[in-house]
Amino acid sequence: MPRFAANLSMMYNEHPFLDRFAAAARDGFKGVEFLFPYDFEAKELKRRLDDNGLTQALFNAPPGDWAGGERGLASLPGREAEFRDGIARALDYASVLGNRKIHVMAGMFGQSDDAERRARHRAVYLDNLRWAAAQAAAHGIMLVIEPINQRDMPGFFISRQDEGQAVCAEVGAPNLKVQFDCYHCQIVEGDVASKLRRDIAGVGHIQIAGVPERHEPDVGELNYPYLFDLIDMLGYDGWIGCEYRPRAGTSEGLGWLHSCLGRQGGQSA
Repeated sequence: MPRFAANLSMMYNEHPFLDRFAAAARDGFKGVEFLFPYDFEAKELKRRLDDNGLTQALFNAPPGDWAGGERGLASLPGREAEFRDGIARALDYASVLGNRKIHVMAGMFGQSDDAERRARHRAVYLDNLRWAAAQAAAHGIMLVIEPINQRDMPGFFISRQDEGQAVCAEVGAPNLKVQFDCYHCQIVEGDVASKLRRDIAGVGHIQIAGVPERHEPDVGELNYPYLFDLIDMLGYDGWIGCEYRPRAGTSEGLGWLHSCLGRQGGQSA
């Protein structure tokens, strides 16, 4: 049965960030994820998790200058030292929060057809991921990389599931896998069910949202009840992150969740 984690960066924006933990727990979620924890002390976040009976499923390693448009450092030549410092910081937070997965963003490449430049970025990406995976393994942590669609994030370094799987295969670290976001996959490639069947052994985390507007998963072109059954059949037992923008109030839009859990015998999220 899928286990759903509320993404507190996108959901429950009706509340200040630290109050979103309690709001998610009231709605029945047992897990949460968010983009970045670094504006808060790790011990304070851990207290919010514990007070509300929540598990931290995932967060992202530092992305560089997010406000300035950076979306990760892993593939950026010349930023290796900053990347390594960011991984160390993320591992420190994970040691307190208790999550076993960290998302490492590739970074922006831009709209370039320069094959030589792309090869340089890819070489840096592979080297950084090899180093980071070794550091994470010493802490029992899995790293995940995410292909992101070019409509939402033009110029992001990887966009396809097969790209992500190829990178993981070349790095060769057992604790490096792909974050399979159904929303991004549908926009870039479609045929989401076939991609899940093909790649499930290399999938470390799954996320959902309605396509194309990135609202609740009961709106749009994807049949999520079918996909949830397929994910169960394929044996995935990790968290499914609900990384969507509620159309109105977050709690008011959770009919899809209650319907899903009722269909599964009333289990909690």
